[in-house]
Order: sequence, then C-alpha cells, then structure tokens
Amino acid sequence: MMSKLDELMARLCPDGVEYKTLGEIATISRGGSLQKKDYVDNGFPCIHYGQIYTYYNLFADKTTQFISEELAKKQRKAAPNDIIMAVTSENIEDVCKCIAWLGNDEVAVSGHKAIIKHSLDPKYLAYYFHSSQFYQQKIKLAHGTKVIEVSPNSLKAIKIPIPPLEIQREIVRILDNFTELTARKQQYEYYRNRLLSFEGGQIEWMPLHNVVKKHCTGATPKKGNPSYYVGGTVPWIRTQDVRFNEIASASSYITETAVKETGAKWIPPNCVIVAISGATAGRCAVNKISATTNQHCLNMEIDDTKAFYQFVFYCLCNQYEELIRKKQGARGDLNASMILNMNIPVPSREEQKKIAYTLYQFDSLCNDISVGLPAEIEARQQQYEYYRDKLLTFKHKQ
Repeated sequence: MMSKLDELMARLCPDGVEYKTLGEIATISRGGSLQKKDYVDNGFPCIHYGQIYTYYNLFADKTTQFISEELAKKQRKAAPNDIIMAVTSENIEDVCKCIAWLGNDEVAVSGHKAIIKHSLDPKYLAYYFHSSQFYQQKIKLAHGTKVIEVSPNSLKAIKIPIPPLEIQREIVRILDNFTELTARKQQYEYYRNRLLSFEGGQIEWMPLHNVVKKHCTGATPKKGNPSYYVGGTVPWIRTQDVRFNEIASASSYITETAVKETGAKWIPPNCVIVAISGATAGRCAVNKISATTNQHCLNMEIDDTKAFYQFVFYCLCNQYEELIRKKQGARGDLNASMILNMNIPVPSREEQKKIAYTLYQFDSLCNDISVGLPAEIEARQQQYEYYRDKLLTFKHKQ
C-alpha cells in the first residue's frame, strides 16, 4: 500500500523534482546591528545571534529579548515565515544553523545573520537547512579558522529541491511527528526553572564567588608549533565542547610542553565551566576528567563545604538568559567578575543534592547520550535524522 507521500509524488511529480538555487527562489539580506545596551525588558521582539545556537530549536514564534519601538524602526527585520540563519560560528558543524520565524509579526534581527525571504513552506526549508544534503553544500562555502563564516551572498548558490507545496507540507507533517525530543527538552527546562526558582521560600541567595574555592581561565597554544599538539596526551577542552553537558572526554589534546610554556592550568574533575567568548558564551558544562581548557573558558572549582558542584551547574544553566544579557563587545564576551558576582540560591546541601539528582535524571533522559540516554530515545533521534535526509532527497527532474 502506498503512503500518502508516495501517492502525492506519483501524482504531482512522477518525473522527479526540480532543483533550484536559493538565489532563484529567495532574497537574502544581512541582519542589523544590536548591542547589549539596546535590550529592554519589553518592547519590539528581537533575536540575538547567539540565541540561534543556544536557545531556539528549528522554529520560533516568540522571543525572549526586546528592543525599544523607536530603535526597531531603524533595524532590519524578518517577516513571518522568513528563515533567520546564523552565518558565523566557531565550528563548521554549527555555522548556518537557522530557525523559521513563525510569529505573527516582524522581528528585529541582529548581526552575523542572514534573513532569507522565500515562497516555500517555512518549516520545509528549515528542515532542509539542517539536513546532510545542505551540510555537504555549506562546507564548500565556509571559510575562516577561528571564526567560520558563510557569506549571505554565497548562500545563493545552494541547490534546493522544490516539490509542490502539498508535498512540502506532507514532509513537514511527517517530520513534525519526530519532535518528541524537543518536547521533552522543553518540559525539562520548565521543571528545572520551577525547582530552582525558590519563590516565596526562605532560601539564602549569595554571589557565586562565595561558593567557589578557585577559579581560572585556560590557554590556547599557538597552532604553528607542532611541539604543542603532535602526540599530545593532555586533555584540552575547547569552548565548543561546552554544551550544557558533562564532559567525559576531550575532543583535543595538547602536549606537556604546551602546558609548561603557555601556563595552561590543570583543573580537577567536577569544575563548573562557563564559556566566556563568542557565540557559545554563557554555555555551561562540568568536566568529569582532569583537563586543561582554552582561554575562553572560566573554570570554577566549587567549595564542597558550601555547595554541591552539580547544583551550581544547574543554577547557571537556569540563568543562561541573564548570562547572555551581560555579554559585551562585538563578539559578545563575558568576564570572570560578571559570572562570579551573579547571585545563586543556596539551600541546604541535602536539598541541593536532591534537586541536582532529580535534574540529572531528567537531563539524562532528555539530552545526554553519553550518560545513558535510553535506547529508544537514541533510536528515535537516529530514526528522525535518517527519515529527514531520506524525505528531502528527490529524483532530479530532467
């Protein structure tokens, strides 16, 4: 028996699907220019560059940041159904991450992003921009080393399958059925916020530095010196490894020579790490291994007599929005004093451990494959990625 999608394909495009370049079907422009001082508690909705990577998923219909109505008049905006794409990142995997703006009104768009106006189903296009087919095309357009960029103009060369709108919508319907992981993540964030709000309670709040025994930033050995990297055995955690997670192994290694000559500091397990520079600034992690880090990581060893490290980690995850509001400069950087002076709730150690354990179990279920994500959820994610790429691959129309 044929599926509905098979029937639509046989009826509407039996000879295959036409591919067009993005430049043929869309107009592409750059976002505007917004600074930290521009954000207000209420006003005209806006989307900051860093939030594309750390807050939004594939689609959004409301924002967490705002600018004044007066400033909004001068800004570049995305209209309903536009795609908003981040065109700079610290790594090739993340660059070109995007969202479909599904709000009812326009939204202001900050810099380092492209605004893509088109006539396709917006969710179909967003799904395509996260597919392996798109990935293989974007890596040919990306350039840079420390900062990876894909220029908005170069995106015009991207080829996209353009099936009839009815087929686009059926593909979206199928892929939307795989949103269980996103729903669980949102549920987890809701409960985390509830557990850590302590509204109406007699819980003491204190600056983070009161519970930190030691803190330091790391170092980045110069890439041109092979004695710093070749044959390295010292785990070296980079900013892009900091993804609201536990870091059980390093993605890079440096040599003992690099440690000695750059002054890189070893940090013990169970430090709370906060990324302090660029698109990842504000992300948190906990290292489960002794390691060194790059200079864009603030590493905090928690005083065990005052606070439980994992509880502190979840507190900072929960205050991510406050952290990114503190970012300064063109790159959106934080510094140690900004973070160490943030207030966190400090209930009894017993209560801290109870809350941390609850969140850890929920976090493991929702997000973290490395600490035992149930097989059925892992399979669901793999199944989603498989069907997404399969559904977005078409026979070329001759």
